[in-house]
Amino acid sequence: MPYQRLWASVARVKTPHPKLDLPWRGGNEFGLLIDGKAIFPVMLEAIAQARRSVWLETYLAESGQVATQFIQTLQAAARRGVTIRVMLDDFGARGLNRADKTALQGPGMRLHLYNPLDYGRLRRNLLRDHRKILVVDDAIAFTGGWGLTDGFSPDSAAPWRETGIRIRGPNVGDWAELFTANWGAATGEALPAVPGPAPLAPGQQGRVAVAMRRPYTEIKRHLLRRIRRCRERLWVSTGYFVPAWKLRRALARAARQGRDVRLLLPGPLTDHPGVRFAGRRHYTRLLRAGVRIFEYQPRILHQKVVLCDDWSSIGSSNLDRWNFRWNLEANQEVEDAAFAAGVMAMLEADLQQSREIRLYDWLRRPRLERLREYLFGLLDQLSERAIRR
Repeated sequence: MPYQRLWASVARVKTPHPKLDLPWRGGNEFGLLIDGKAIFPVMLEAIAQARRSVWLETYLAESGQVATQFIQTLQAAARRGVTIRVMLDDFGARGLNRADKTALQGPGMRLHLYNPLDYGRLRRNLLRDHRKILVVDDAIAFTGGWGLTDGFSPDSAAPWRETGIRIRGPNVGDWAELFTANWGAATGEALPAVPGPAPLAPGQQGRVAVAMRRPYTEIKRHLLRRIRRCRERLWVSTGYFVPAWKLRRALARAARQGRDVRLLLPGPLTDHPGVRFAGRRHYTRLLRAGVRIFEYQPRILHQKVVLCDDWSSIGSSNLDRWNFRWNLEANQEVEDAAFAAGVMAMLEADLQQSREIRLYDWLRRPRLERLREYLFGLLDQLSERAIRR
């Protein structure tokens, strides 16, 4: 089987195996964080107030103003006696210079680069840690699609459009478990077990969903289940949209059944134009089924948000096959009408800054655009087949 052959070739990459299909837990408090101007200050404040431990895991890290702020805040926490553990993906952290990496390995601090690139083992290099996790003092956690780069900074001329979430309550223990399992598998260091914080009253219901490479793809399974149960509204925003056929079929079916299905996707401003063109080849069938497609115009869209009735999902996972096949991913799911209303208001504001793709106009798009979609779509298919071999 392809899965067995894959793992035979990447046996040296240790994978964490915490309990899968984590349960719903009540008594949480979730805070919606819109863009870097809201995300970074609260994360830095939490680190600045840490007393025992700070565990940070992320994919994208690049030397600059944002990275320097986090490094200095982490160093200050370490000087107070706080235990600091940082896991960065080796590929995603290529832009972090040697001085910054050294600074993350001072007294009380330890840095690990996940799955170092090895050009003698091409397929093994595809396995990446794409999760975004910050757990402070076993009391507060953060996730989303953010990275430690200046692209998300409010001081940037056009900061990337991003969404994060702040978590308090029992779900913090689940995020801590994800980090400690991955850290232990990668480094051999056993971090102390974290009891989940006591439920807050009143509190919101939440669940952590993970993708740990096939077949451990809770995120995809949970999403498909929600789409099938959708009663009224299904709005999806993702930075990279190259979905598998099961997901495309589920979206189309929900639209044909009269549900309000909307996709909020990147516009011309994107860090991966080829991925955008590869995903656009699916527009025609989705539009014919009644799915409404919007392309965000002002900035690079990077958020990963799903809203289905009163259920929301925010985290690291994009809607593309690559995430589910190769990456470690994690999302925070929330079942709460009030929180869903806040997510809906946020997405409505994004939709107002987007251009809707209408079927009539789409079928008359320039031939050059069609050619790009065909070529990048073909490249996507060929690379998928090559990897499967």
